[in-house]
Order: sequence, then structure tokens, then C-alpha cells
Amino acid sequence: MESKNGFLKMSIAEFIPWIHSQRIARTIITIQQHHTWSPNYTHFNGRNHFDRQLAMKNHHVRNNGWSDIGQHFTTFPDGTIVTGRSLEATPACIFGANRDSICIEHLGNFDKDGDAMTNEHRDAIIQMTAVLCDKFRLPVNTFSIIYHHWFELSTGKRNNGTGGNKSCPGSNFFGGNKVEDCTSFFLPFVEQAIQGSHQTIAPPAIEKYVAVTANLLNVRTAPNGSSSKAPDREAAQLGSILRIYEESNGWLKISNSQSHWVFGRYTSEVKRATVNANVLRVRSGPGTEFHSVDNLMKSEEVFISKELNGWCKMSLEEKWLSKSYLDFQ
Repeated sequence: MESKNGFLKMSIAEFIPWIHSQRIARTIITIQQHHTWSPNYTHFNGRNHFDRQLAMKNHHVRNNGWSDIGQHFTTFPDGTIVTGRSLEATPACIFGANRDSICIEHLGNFDKDGDAMTNEHRDAIIQMTAVLCDKFRLPVNTFSIIYHHWFELSTGKRNNGTGGNKSCPGSNFFGGNKVEDCTSFFLPFVEQAIQGSHQTIAPPAIEKYVAVTANLLNVRTAPNGSSSKAPDREAAQLGSILRIYEESNGWLKISNSQSHWVFGRYTSEVKRATVNANVLRVRSGPGTEFHSVDNLMKSEEVFISKELNGWCKMSLEEKWLSKSYLDFQ
């Protein structure tokens, strides 16, 4: 591994144990796939990983007005991976679909007649997606693994590429950028990678989920305010969904294996639910008289913070769903 400009560069062999060692407070339910389009393969000389990553960060900060680089990781043609923004931070990659997500940018133009993906790049993308699904216990499907192309640019609604969409991660990305292309040409490789490296272990029992209501919420080594901050944990950020394994005197344990605690006063309990309708309208208020702001597809997961007259509020956002079309876990 090598670090520079605040980024860490590693091979896929180094990435796998590294990501498993990371303590991440927020709950992850989607992994985003993107291509950079520009820069593309012609801008990579085999040695300028850090230069390219810093240039993307500078563009995102100066031109887009973001606080940091948009993505959590960038993959390169030689199979190398470079870290981006903090894993505790929501990415800035798919409008309306960033919360609870990990964003990966693949350096290259993977539209038809664009870059021919190298074998090293292809293998790194597959292995990286597989280990992220493994770490966060995500099913390998088109709701956990999502393409930018499936979301309308102007509204953020998922329309599966029917109009007003970017081609990202490329019209030739593993056979295409449609939902059926992902199912046929990408997900089987991810499944195979998981089966070849992972022994099934029962997931730990989660007592409940909460949303962070403070801008930053420190993680401490014991359930009291005088204990030290956890040295291998960043503070949880506003809106992050945390998994709770134990409670003690108003403190919440967010790790199954470590003594890592947050103060419950700065959280709000949420419930995890799955959409059971083919298409579910998301509205700006609790009723059909409020206008539609988004669509959710069957099997998508959401976190609910409030119920009112048969309507459910999504986490800390002013987005509402009909309770009739949700199955609660």
C-alpha cells in the first residue's frame, strides 16, 4: 500500500483484508457502479494514480462545490484501487440515491467504441464488488448493486434507463448498462467471486436501527461521556443509519465485536422495510394530495422514522410512502 495526498492506493489483494478491517458505523444497502468517462484510459500512464485522483477531487470541490471528492473509491486500468472520501460520508454520485451507499468510480470510458477494459481492471471490479457485498451482507441483485444509468438525472427517480439518463457506467460495461445486462453479464461473476472466497457465517443479531440526528456523533470505547473516543472509528455523520446491538444507560453499542458506543440522545429510532409494490410513489407529504418526488421499485429497502395515518416518513427526509406497500423486518 502507498499513501499520498490523503489517499491510499492498494491492489485488490490488499483491498480485501483492508476493507474487512474497517469499522464503518453507517449502514450500507447499495453499491454504486460508475465510469469516469473523462479521464479515460488515455489519461492513465501506469504511474499517475494519485495525480488523477487529486485532479478529480479538485474538480469536484472547485467546479461542483462539493466538500470532497464524490466517490469512496476509484479503480484503475491496472487493477489498482485508490480511496476517496470517508466511508462514513454519504457520496455525491447519484442524485437522490446516495444515502446508505458506497460509490465506486471506474477510471475509463466504457461506452461502446470507448476503452477496452483490461483483464486486470475487470477482475478488480468484480472482486471489489464481491467483497463489499460480503462485508455489508448484501444480496447480489440489482437493488444492492446499482448503475447510475438507472436513475433520471433531473429528478433522481429510478426509471431503469428509460429517458433522461446518463450512460454511466457505460453502454459497454460488462455487456451493457441496462438492468438485464447487469443481471446477465455482471452479477454472475460477483456471485462466483463470493462463493469462491466466503464461508457462510450467521449474521449477528441486531436489536434495532437508529438515524444520527447530530452533525457529528463521536464513537466512544465505553457507554459514558468520559471514555475515550474509539481510535479506529470516525464520528458518525448526520443522517447515517447505525446498527444497534446493545443498550446501556442511554448509550447504544454499534459494534458486535468491539466496545464502540454512541450517545442515544443524538439518534432517532428507525425501522427497516422493503417495498412490496412493483412501483411505489414517494410523496412530499403524508397523503396522495402531495406531489410525487420519486419512485421506488419492488424489493428496494428503506428506513422509516415516523408513521402518520397510514403513511411512513423516510428516515430524516421529507419523503413519505404508503404503509400498505411496505413489509417491515
